[in-house]
Formats: sequence, C-alpha cells, structure tokens
Amino acid sequence: MICLYFISCARKSKRPGFVRLVCFGEKKSVKTTNDFPEGIWYNTSILAGVYQSTLMVPCGQKKEDKTSPGDSRCGIVETCRNASAKPGGRENAHCGGSAVRVGNTMAEVKLVNVKKIYPFVSGEEKKSKKKKKGEEPAEEKKVNLQITDKGVVAVQEFNLDIADKEFIVLVGPSGCGKSTTLRMVAGLEEISEGELYIDGKLMNDVAPKDRDIAMVFQNYALYPHMTVYDNMAFSLKLKKTPKAEIDRKVREAAEILDITQYLNRKPKALSGGQRQRVAIGRAIVRNPKVFLMDEPLSNLDAKLRVQTRTQIAALQRQLGVTTLYVTHDQTEALTMGDRIAVIKLGILQQVGAPTELYDRPANVFVAGFIGSPSMNLNTHPVVNGKAKIGEDTVDLPAEAVNKLTAEDNGQIVVGFRPEDAGLAPADDPNAFSLKVVNVEDLGSDGYIYGNIITDGSAAEASQVMSDQNKLTTIRVNPRALPKVGATVKIKIDPAKMHLFAPSTELRLN
Repeated sequence: MICLYFISCARKSKRPGFVRLVCFGEKKSVKTTNDFPEGIWYNTSILAGVYQSTLMVPCGQKKEDKTSPGDSRCGIVETCRNASAKPGGRENAHCGGSAVRVGNTMAEVKLVNVKKIYPFVSGEEKKSKKKKKGEEPAEEKKVNLQITDKGVVAVQEFNLDIADKEFIVLVGPSGCGKSTTLRMVAGLEEISEGELYIDGKLMNDVAPKDRDIAMVFQNYALYPHMTVYDNMAFSLKLKKTPKAEIDRKVREAAEILDITQYLNRKPKALSGGQRQRVAIGRAIVRNPKVFLMDEPLSNLDAKLRVQTRTQIAALQRQLGVTTLYVTHDQTEALTMGDRIAVIKLGILQQVGAPTELYDRPANVFVAGFIGSPSMNLNTHPVVNGKAKIGEDTVDLPAEAVNKLTAEDNGQIVVGFRPEDAGLAPADDPNAFSLKVVNVEDLGSDGYIYGNIITDGSAAEASQVMSDQNKLTTIRVNPRALPKVGATVKIKIDPAKMHLFAPSTELRLN
C-alpha cells in the first residue's frame, strides 16, 4: 500500500501547485517510489495522473497524526487554494475533498499601462558618414514611432485584460509592437513602465522560466539532431520529470496533434505544417497557464495555413488554455480569436469580438485594416447634409453630420465594404458614378475595381492597378460583370455606411 502525506500546505510552503510526499506502509509494497521518491516536491498535475483514490490526511497535519499504515485510501487531492483552508489548521477538513485531477489554476492575464522604451545606446549619436566629393547628403530616414528623451517608444500605455481560457489575437502591421508586447508577457523583454499580472500575480520581475508560460515561435526552433519525441520531451527532462510521466504527456500531445506516427522522425523529415505541430506539442506537454504564439503560421503555404489555423483554434478550445496569438494576417485574426486587439504604432486602437470590429470599427485605421478586401475609405466634402462623391451626392445621417467640427473643414470620411454596395440604375439619385478599371471573376463572386468620376478627364483611363488602395472595390454578381472601361452607377447600403471625422479619424455613426 502507498499513502501520501502533505509535509506542508502549498501556500504555506510558498510552492503553489506543489506537494511534498512521504510514503509509508510496508516498504516491499511501495512500488511507485522508484518514480516518485519521498521528500521531494511534485507538481500536483503529475501526481493526479497516478493516484486516483482518496487521501484522508488533513492539509498541514503533523507527521505523527498521519493516516495509519493500514489505511489503503491513498491518492491526491487539490492543494490548499481556497481561502477557507488555513495552512496548518486541523479544521481544514481535507483541503480538496475527494481525489480530482488537478489542472492549471486560473490564468487571467492583465496588462496595466504597459510601456516599452528602447533606450538610446550611450554615445550612439549617429555620426554622419563622410560624404564623397560632390555627393548629396543622405536623406534622413523617417521614423513613425514616438521618440522621447529616454529612447524610442515601441509600446505605449498598453491596457488589456485577458480572461481565463480566452483566445485573444494581437493584430497590426509590421513594426506596430505586437511581438514586443508578447515578449514582455513572456519575460523576454523588460517592461519599461506599467504592470503585468498573470493569475493575479505581478510578473514584472519574475524570470521567464517561473511564469508558467509556453511560447511557440515563428521559426519552430526545433532541435535538428533530436527526434520529434525528444524535442517534445526536452523541457520535461530538464525538469527531471519521471520517465513514465514524460512518455504519457508526449504521447497524449502527439495524439491530439495527429503526429504519433512521426515521433521517431527528425525535423528534417517533416513538412512545414508537421514541424509547426511539433512546436505546438512541445508547448502542450508543459501544461502551462498561458500559450504565447508569435506568427506560427507565417512560414506555411496558403492551403496549409487554413488547415493549421483551424487545428490551433480547435486545440485551444479543447485544452482550455489562455492563449495570446500574434499575427499580421487579419484573416487569421477574424477566424481564430475570441477577441481581437488591433495595434498601430504601439498604441492599442480597439479590442473586441471579430464581428464587432468588422461591423463597427472605432476609427479609420481599424476600418481599413480589418476585412478582405479592405474597406473603401474616401474623404468627401459635405454639401447641404450630403456627401459629394464626384459629380453625385449621397445622403448622410443627420446625427453624423452634426458631430463634425470646424477642424474637419466641411469634409467627412465615407467608408463602405465591397459587399455593402452594388450596381444601381443610371437614374438613381442616391448613387455615384464609377469608371471600371479592372474586373475579377472568381466564379462564386465578382469584383470590379474603379475610379470615382470627378471631372470626366481622360486621365482616369490611364490609371493602373499599381496601388489598389486608391481604387474603389465593389462585389457584384459574377454573372453581371461590367466590362473594363464602362461607367456604372454604385449605390451604398445606408445601414452599412461607416462615417468618420477627418480631423480625429474617429467614428461618427
């Protein structure tokens, strides 16, 4: 028989989630002590997979008060996490009651006014290179990030609450501060200002290895000389996890990811998608509180990206682990995240569910970034409460027009998605004229790209599609596509129109 005894309560010992074992009974019957020697601190999640019966030893009881050697009701219970259980008290009852499989504690992540500043290196004042004779001075490179006396501000006043088991996506263009924010959560970057909390604990000065997080990188970071099995087991071996527990965790993760048949292969014998799954599996076996993923699909082809992102989203919901996912691909963000956080130049623009960001973007940047094809955004003058689009006018809601200020100079930003407009009769008074520059027939959908007619000059016909953002995109019935060069009337759905103030770029309706 094997009986387990808590040397001290987890909180009292300052080792949350861990218990220390003392095995007693007939020594010849104690078989598991080969894998679990007594007197050592063990993660409760490991022991829970081995001992499934009921432990009758109160938490914090003295050693001489332990269960009698003849009592075979031995197992694992949850450590003292509830407020009612006082470490060392006989009134604790059984600390966790009957045996349960202990998993991770709550993993809420909170960033409060977090700022990252990259300081100037001492004496790094960029020395101008000696210009050659007759050479023009080099043009100074433009920097969009804020620069202060302390250095370059990469992330500014970042506030974000991530609920337990939530899948949240950080999205934005390259260089906006997504990965920097993720690395601050992981502990790979120092937080210049503000506070980071994981599970209610301040993490600013906690080492990465002690934060109970697992990170999946863009480049997989697999050891080429190790098999898939060894790659996934490596972190557990460093923690001196028992071999039986390592094998169980690795094979469970491999089964979840459908890579069991590849466990004996080396990374070079795997495809990109398979390598990525191995990297995810290596994170799963650690049973962390938080998953951090930094553009893990960027190296995959289009078809494999779709397949893998579906697997990751399903896997996260299956495991129920709080996940922070970084990508610049807004399609990934819309299809995977419970919520999306849009970042621009280190500043958090908007946080919300995918449908919320798609239907009601807070500003011009979010409106243009979320959605594919992107939203049509143009600035037009306001005449008698209507937007003058080229030679035509479109009705505007009075509530939006009334919010315009003197700084807007009598103009308004009109936005609409390609699917929220369509072809209209030539005599429709609330439509505008569009000259078709290009046509795309996708079978199920059709798209036309064109220029809004302003003065009827021939210059419009010479425009090319080098910058598609300057063209207006409309989704139409592929069986009714107009010809290139034709002039058509376009009508916007009034209920789907997005209006913004030019001065602030904030939403008006």
